[in-house]
Formats: sequence, structure tokens, C-alpha cells
Amino acid sequence: MVLLTGGGTGGHLFPALAVAEELRRRGHAVFYLGAEGGLEARLLPQSPIPHALIPAGKLDRTALKPQEAPKVLRGVLKAQALLRRLKPKAVLSTGGYAGFPGGMAASLLRIPLLLHEQNAKLGLAIRALAPLAQGLALSVPVGLPPRLSRKARVVGYPVREVRYPKEEAKSRLGFDPRKPLLLVLGGSQGSLELNEKLPPLLKPLGLPVLHQVGERWVERYRHLEEEGYRVQGFVDAPLAMSAADLLLARAGAGTLAEAAFHRLPALLFPLPPRLDGGAQAANARAYAQAGGAELGDYARLPQQVLKVLENPEPYQKGMDRLSPKGAAGRIADWLEEFL
Repeated sequence: MVLLTGGGTGGHLFPALAVAEELRRRGHAVFYLGAEGGLEARLLPQSPIPHALIPAGKLDRTALKPQEAPKVLRGVLKAQALLRRLKPKAVLSTGGYAGFPGGMAASLLRIPLLLHEQNAKLGLAIRALAPLAQGLALSVPVGLPPRLSRKARVVGYPVREVRYPKEEAKSRLGFDPRKPLLLVLGGSQGSLELNEKLPPLLKPLGLPVLHQVGERWVERYRHLEEEGYRVQGFVDAPLAMSAADLLLARAGAGTLAEAAFHRLPALLFPLPPRLDGGAQAANARAYAQAGGAELGDYARLPQQVLKVLENPEPYQKGMDRLSPKGAAGRIADWLEEFL
């Protein structure tokens, strides 16, 4: 059996679920350990994967908040009890506050621990667990000290590996297959900044736009809709990215990995480092350095959009360099080394 843990948000949960499905396909028993109150608490009951939820104190980027410390300790103790009962041969932690107790328990019980970091900068839980782990799987290259780089491999970020022909995808979404399509994503929750700033800059271009504003913001931004400019709370990412010719988005690891799989050029607007510790800024730099994306500039955004659409091939090649195709399989291969 392999135990998978991590979550709190989709960026940590979905890669682990993709690996769990790959392991199940190969005939391995899996078990998922999530956090009470995390996204996994809502999604895991809908999946065929056996699971348990435990307390998991939220780790602050600068210090452990006193009221969270007892939750962290209870989580580690409950995770230890569960691991003693299940006796997994290996543990995969994808980080986030939900991924810390199970990872720490695996280390204390001397069970092989593999970590997966989604961003171009190690998150707090992964940084804490990395010295204790047997392996560190990276989505993109990350600068590491020698003691960690020796146990690290770049494997990619597991995504749903589904593509559709571009013309078919545009038609299914109700857009003209002959025109370039802009896709605006603010993450699964939507982005107020992108919702406010992008429409007045994009509408004068006269290009079709599919704008995911976030489920909670749909009615607030319904007035943006007009012919060629579509507003949705949530989009089917594989279908939307198959149809799109240019992505305008935040720089979350999952969004960028899916864009890379679809060879979709991107203009990126990462969260300010004060909000996420600099993870999205690091992601944006990594994809820009690979040639697949540029940092978006509101002052000259129309010119940036037209520049990419006029010559997309260099950006498509850049995205292809970071394609996560086969990532779930590579992580499963690594876990099988411990079985």
C-alpha cells in the first residue's frame, strides 16, 4: 500500500489524486490522508479512494501561530496511529498544511517518504520535510542546496492529460473556430484584480474571450458579457485550454502545468509575494525563462496580446519544454522503487 497525503487547496490535492489513480491503475492499494476542513474533505467522499481526515494546523510563513500548534501535534499523533495500523510501504506528501502531519509521521516511523513540490519555490511544509525525505520530486527546476539537490528529480506536475482538436474545442464552447480565443483564468476562486483590470483592456481588441471570474463572482461580473466576451464561474480546463490561443492568468502551479501540457502561450500576473511567499512570482519567472510566457504589463497589454498571437510558435515551444506529460507515471515509478 501507498499512502498519499497533502491538500488544503486544489494545488496540493489534485496532483496527489492523479498519482493515486495511476497507482490504482497499476494494481497498487492506496489510501489518502487529508485535513479536516480542506478541499479534500469535500472531494474525497466523491472518489473511490479510501481516506481519512485529521486535524492539520495551518502553518504560517513566518511563524507557527500559537493556536495552531496543538492541531499540528494532534495531526502528527493521529497520522502516526493511522500509519501504524495501515503499514504503508511508502508515503507521498504533496505539501500544504494538510501534507505535513502524514509526512512527519512517515519520517518518525521510518517509512520511505517522497515529497512533491508543485511550485518553483519550496513551500513551508515541503521545506520542513525535505531533510527527512528519501526523495524530492519537482514540477520545474528549483535552486536547492547540495544536500537536497542530491535527492531531487524534476518530474513535472501531474495533470489531466486530455486534449481536443482546437477547432472542435472552440465550436463546443460556442466560439468561431476561425478566430483566436483569449482565455482568462484567475485560479479556481477567480481573481478580483484580473476581473476588474482585464476586460477594459481586452474588449477594444475585438477578439473572442472566455473569462473565468470564479463561482462567487459570476453575478457581480455578468454585466461584462457581450458578443464574443463570455463570463463563466468555472471552466473545463482541458476543453478551454484546447480551444484557447493565449492564456492570461495568475501563475498558480496547476494552471501553468496545464498550459504547458497544451502548449498554450501565457501572459502572467502572479500574486504579490506578500500574499503567497513568492511562489507565483517564482513560477512566472520559470515559465518566462523557458520561453513559454511573459509577465503581463497592464500598461502595454494590448501590444503584448497581439505580439504573441502574431508569432505564437516560440512560446508554444517554450511551454512544451515544461510539459508535465507523464508526470503521474514518473512519480508512481519512483514510489515503486520503495515497494
